[in-house]
Amino acid sequence: MDLTQPLPYIGISLIKIIWSVVAFIVGWIVAKIIVSIFRKGLDKTTLPEILKDFLSNAIYALLLVAVLLIAVSLLGVNVGSVVIGLSAVIGLVLGFGLQDTMTNLAAGFWIALMRPFDKEDVITTNGLTGKVSNIGVMSTELTTPDNKVIFISNKDIWGSPIINYTRQPIRRVDVNVGVAYGTKLDEAIQIAIDFMKNHPLVLDDPSPAVVITELADSSINLQLRAWVKTEDYWTVMNDLLKGIYEVYTEKGIEIPFPQLDVHLKQ
Repeated sequence: MDLTQPLPYIGISLIKIIWSVVAFIVGWIVAKIIVSIFRKGLDKTTLPEILKDFLSNAIYALLLVAVLLIAVSLLGVNVGSVVIGLSAVIGLVLGFGLQDTMTNLAAGFWIALMRPFDKEDVITTNGLTGKVSNIGVMSTELTTPDNKVIFISNKDIWGSPIINYTRQPIRRVDVNVGVAYGTKLDEAIQIAIDFMKNHPLVLDDPSPAVVITELADSSINLQLRAWVKTEDYWTVMNDLLKGIYEVYTEKGIEIPFPQLDVHLKQ
């Protein structure tokens, strides 16, 4: 069998097909090696993890396109016409409503460049909250506290407010509690301040504080404000909620139930 003879119906010789397949496999392996080396170089820089991932994915995609074009050229196909054909197809596809693809790519680039969040940050966007586990060229992956995985398109993130809970090294824990009317407020406030100061995870600077937030129908509402390291936020939140109830009960300070006084007129 002559491998150089064109095959029936396709007009391409078997040897060209073999070389094209070999070139694609070798090119794919080389692309993986190049991206691996490129990523190792990025790891030596101070660039954020999210930008490293984005750049690595983008380089890999470009290399695969180049490998594909080389493999097609080995078949004897005019690569220039292929590029023009692909451009026409891409233009047609975009014209039929897939502009979101390019928008997501652009949004992913700006997210990686501007860094509103990094990997492992906890954020809220579009009403969804989770830890950033990955950012791709098209979407970002969040993991929720109950271990669900959410994929959000980059354009939806970039065009929406982003709340980053873990960007700053410290956060303020706010705990609301109501005391009964008739309570000595100075005493209740001082008890709460002393309670927070005695907690080992509450920071001395900024110092903890208690403010009166509302004269409500059934209670005078106080808010305990304690500054903590970001990683200690939920631990301290739980401790303050439980502890302020216990210390007020111990000191005889009433935390009232909602109540309504009804006066019957004879």
